[in-house]
Amino acid sequence: MRARLLPTFAVLLAGVAQAASMAMPLNGQPQWWLQILSLSVLCWQLTRCAEQLTSWSSSTWSVDERRPDWQTGWKGAAWLGWTFATAWLASTFWWLFVSMHTYGGLPAALAVLAVLGLAGALALYYAAACALFFKLFFAHADARLSWSALVFAALWTLAELARGVWFTGFPWGAAGYAHTGGPLAGYAPWLGVYGVGAVAAWAAFMLAGILAGSGRSRWATGLWLGIVFAVGLAAQWFGPAFTRSAGTQSVALLQGNIAQNEKFQPGTGVADALRWYGEQLQANQSSLVVAPETAIPMLPQQLPDGYWAALQARFADGRQAALIGVPLGSNAEDYTNAMVGLKPGQSQPYRYDKFHLVPFGEFIPPFFKWFLAMMNIPLGDFNRGTLAPPSFEWQGQRLAPNICYEDLFGEELGRRFVDEVTAPTIMVNLSNIGWFGNTLAIDQHLQISRMRALEFQLPMLRATNTGPTVVIDHRGQVTHSLPRHTRGVLEGVVEGRSGSTPFAMWVSRLGLWPVWFLSLLVVALAAIVARSRRR
Repeated sequence: MRARLLPTFAVLLAGVAQAASMAMPLNGQPQWWLQILSLSVLCWQLTRCAEQLTSWSSSTWSVDERRPDWQTGWKGAAWLGWTFATAWLASTFWWLFVSMHTYGGLPAALAVLAVLGLAGALALYYAAACALFFKLFFAHADARLSWSALVFAALWTLAELARGVWFTGFPWGAAGYAHTGGPLAGYAPWLGVYGVGAVAAWAAFMLAGILAGSGRSRWATGLWLGIVFAVGLAAQWFGPAFTRSAGTQSVALLQGNIAQNEKFQPGTGVADALRWYGEQLQANQSSLVVAPETAIPMLPQQLPDGYWAALQARFADGRQAALIGVPLGSNAEDYTNAMVGLKPGQSQPYRYDKFHLVPFGEFIPPFFKWFLAMMNIPLGDFNRGTLAPPSFEWQGQRLAPNICYEDLFGEELGRRFVDEVTAPTIMVNLSNIGWFGNTLAIDQHLQISRMRALEFQLPMLRATNTGPTVVIDHRGQVTHSLPRHTRGVLEGVVEGRSGSTPFAMWVSRLGLWPVWFLSLLVVALAAIVARSRRR
């Protein structure tokens, strides 16, 4: 019985390892090698779903006669792909349980089912990719390992794209985020996170091929892997700098550490936030002061008399500016999750309204009001901002705001790079991850921001309620940071950068369509080859 279930258990554990590769428990650091190794376990098991082995397989991979029918053929490939992806995704964003149960009051059993349901639904993309790969890969017996690896990478990338784009998209935990360090990080300014993930998927299949091969074939496969890793390292260490210095600016990033269960309570969290953030905004002397998402947890017209006017007066003259997270709107015009920019010499405050809203958090999907009614969370329907708004210009820098998980969508941030003259020199993220407690969500979000810095070779400032409040340079390295879940002010210097990476140039004009097209082209060619072999 154990042997019959071994393939499922193997990919189940590999999926959990895949989740850990983005941010390892205990230290929160990405493990690029673990991402490739864990995915290679799935690739290995997929090859064993065949009734006949391919020419590059060895006798050590002969079909296990004890494997049941539901773990063989295309149905078995779909099952193993779904199991791997469900374990991977549930283990990645399990912290949604905290927001639903701890802060939302949803019964624990229902919160667990909600997380597993979301993971299982998103895993269907990967199940379909594995099933189709099996159909194409085993359509002929003499498939080359390198070609099979390319087909697998294309199908896996299509599944990643579907998860990240369709139904508003939820690409949290995409494989590429495990590679903010390591040999594949050098591909980020060229290919973006989906391209890095595609290279990693190819490498994982090739690694499985090393175990399956023998003699000269193993050496050849290892050589190809070594070349790909070496090119990535060379691009990272010796590659061209696509952006150039645009000067430096002193910054102060505020981290209030307001408890999430008190954040919107008038007598506790609201009063504490107004007092502490008000004091820091008034007192700090850095060139730019940044307060996190909804640092001011009330509409400006609801604030105590004189509070908002005092903040505007504070930055109306002198040599300082501020970016402040605050909700805006009214009953007449609805509401937005916004960021206000204050600086000397402006007739009206700069305003950025969040574009990519969080399902269930900032808008209610159709037919799901019953689900939200079960939780005690102050949720509502917000209006969206514009996709590519102008930057906040201050002392020679062009600061591109994004709020919360908007930095998860590099293709949307990339729309701001169409014109290099107006392109950002610094990215600024305002977040509140207090909804998810002291969990790996904090570390995972840091890797997402690091990947954006690598893709665009621009620095990223992160001002958050509970962490990670950091300064990330254009190489994706954290140069300044505050301990998470502490109250404090992070002061440092950030170097702005002008110019565009190859990724910024193509994604700003074409979005993710080149990745879709190339992946679909490989799959189409594989289908043509498979069909011709059947004749």
